[in-house]
Amino acid sequence: MKHLCRIYPPLLHTRRLNVSAWVTPPLVFTGLLLSLWTYKSLMLVLFQNKIIYMPSVPPFSRSEKIKDYEAQCRPVRWEETRIRAADGVEVALAVGSLAGSKPATSEVQKHVAIVYFQGNGGSLPPRLPALSSILKALQRDAPSSTSFTIVGLSYRGFWTSRGRPSERGIGRDADAAIHYAMTDLPASDIQPTSLILWGQSIGAGVATSAAAAIAPARNDATTGNLDSKQHRRSQVSGLLLETPFVSVRAMLTTIYPQKWLPYRYLGPFLRNHWDSRAALKRIASSPSSIPKVLILQAANDELVPNTQSLDLEGVCQDLQMEVQRKVVPNALHTEVATKAEGRRAIVNFLGAFG
Repeated sequence: MKHLCRIYPPLLHTRRLNVSAWVTPPLVFTGLLLSLWTYKSLMLVLFQNKIIYMPSVPPFSRSEKIKDYEAQCRPVRWEETRIRAADGVEVALAVGSLAGSKPATSEVQKHVAIVYFQGNGGSLPPRLPALSSILKALQRDAPSSTSFTIVGLSYRGFWTSRGRPSERGIGRDADAAIHYAMTDLPASDIQPTSLILWGQSIGAGVATSAAAAIAPARNDATTGNLDSKQHRRSQVSGLLLETPFVSVRAMLTTIYPQKWLPYRYLGPFLRNHWDSRAALKRIASSPSSIPKVLILQAANDELVPNTQSLDLEGVCQDLQMEVQRKVVPNALHTEVATKAEGRRAIVNFLGAFG
């Protein structure tokens, strides 16, 4: 009996050691996963502006020059113009029109101003050849009494613009670009003037948000608080949404549907929303004329799921807005305007306002 008593205590101690050795690794592994999950969530929240906006991708984007693309753009002439947003930040515009074929001011009866909002990466100059092909086709097919101008906005922090990008700041840049297009362009005082907002990718969210921001509230219209310039700026004739998404939050939950990933839970911490659903609802509730909407979806979009365009189309239909959705075959996310079918759809939509 004494012999057994001497043996059992070590056996009991060994069992306790075995249980501890079995429990410790899962606890450590779980702790590491939770730490990594928390760290990644924190980094995404703190650095979301740097993640969403990529002005220096690809490298040297901010040093691009318009003159490097002049040969590909001819006979469209582009000029860099600088304006200031409401908070004083200086931003750059690329303003393009067809050189040499524009009728004299006295002969112009319609002037269509198209404000272009780019995606979240790169700069304007590499986009100018594609925009030039649109302008050339528009001017070729339009009556001689119609003039088209594209005003491309370089968001703050992009290309040669000052400042740092954020949703609030880019919203101010967009408002300043629209003000410039409607007040400072040649022939902009000639009636009627049509204003089209064209946004690509995140720029589609900029376009809808800008249109919503300048749409007069119902009480302003009914009480006559709008002066002629404000009323004129509020008349957005068309929205061209190229490879759009519903909102940043919708993109997070669509691309990352797994509930164990942190992305879908970061909605309350987002500082950048670009919520086109909410913007379209505000536009539709405005007493001013409701713009026509064209949604261009890339068939092989590698970034934005096709459900996003479908959802936006559904939003427009629910709001009784005039909307078309076209799928551009064999197009990747940034190729819609360079494909023949996409270019044709853009020209047909824009040309209808001339």
